[in-house]
Amino acid sequence: MSQAAPFWASLSPEEHEFHYNPQRAFPDFATHRLRRTPANDAAHAGLRKHRDIAYGDHPRRRLDVYPAAQSNAPVHVFFHGGYWRANDKESFAFIAQALVRQGITAVIASYELCPDSTLDGTVDSAIAAVEWTRRHIAEYGGNPMAISLSGHSAGAHLCAAALAEDWGARGLDSTFLRGAVMISGIYDPAPAMLTTVNADLRLTPEIAARHDLERRAPTANCPVHLFVGGREPWHWIDLTFRYAHHLRRHGADPEVHVLPGHDHFDILDQYMQPESPILRAVVRAAKG
Repeated sequence: MSQAAPFWASLSPEEHEFHYNPQRAFPDFATHRLRRTPANDAAHAGLRKHRDIAYGDHPRRRLDVYPAAQSNAPVHVFFHGGYWRANDKESFAFIAQALVRQGITAVIASYELCPDSTLDGTVDSAIAAVEWTRRHIAEYGGNPMAISLSGHSAGAHLCAAALAEDWGARGLDSTFLRGAVMISGIYDPAPAMLTTVNADLRLTPEIAARHDLERRAPTANCPVHLFVGGREPWHWIDLTFRYAHHLRRHGADPEVHVLPGHDHFDILDQYMQPESPILRAVVRAAKG
């Protein structure tokens, strides 16, 4: 018996692009980064940091550590978005600003991008960044057994990959992961194959299936908080609910929040707002 086509395969090409390419849904996406530039520059200039630490041989396997004032601080690793093909850590120092103020050591990571790498290399590099943090963050004043994660868009997918990783095969106990906050994530890469983005991603059905986090059971037993913007296309919002349902099938109890008035890009402003739902969830995930 042939397998039924996924529900999203019936969308017209224009509808599919709108629902699964956030830059098409929100063509003013670049204005949000420009608006955050002063805060980002202030974080680069004002925070103590250890910059461009290599966690592998690839030139994009680099991360910045922003240590908290106190020793043995909880640690938070952030993965940026960009549909696995764009951005780097330099534009996300503003996230470290909020975390360090809360007594949390921040790790902002770059990772391999398509098309120079495939999604295999992208995911492997993100997992390597988390492993480096677990093994080395004590050298920078962080608590290696109190690591939390957050990520936006493609970065949320990388967080989900870390939750599903076989850490025992790497000689690590997954209890070092204390919590995760995933924002506007894509957890099944398959819909991206029918977007124009796939010219860069070079996804095949086999690659997409390997990194479909709706098929892989989580191995880390930690609190999960899922956020998505209320203005995002409903098929993109559905990605978050589908992943939440997947976690619940495996015994987890994630919190799911649809934030009214937010789109795929301005939702990141929540990291700069002390009482915002996302920042509160990040601090709660980090501090337990």
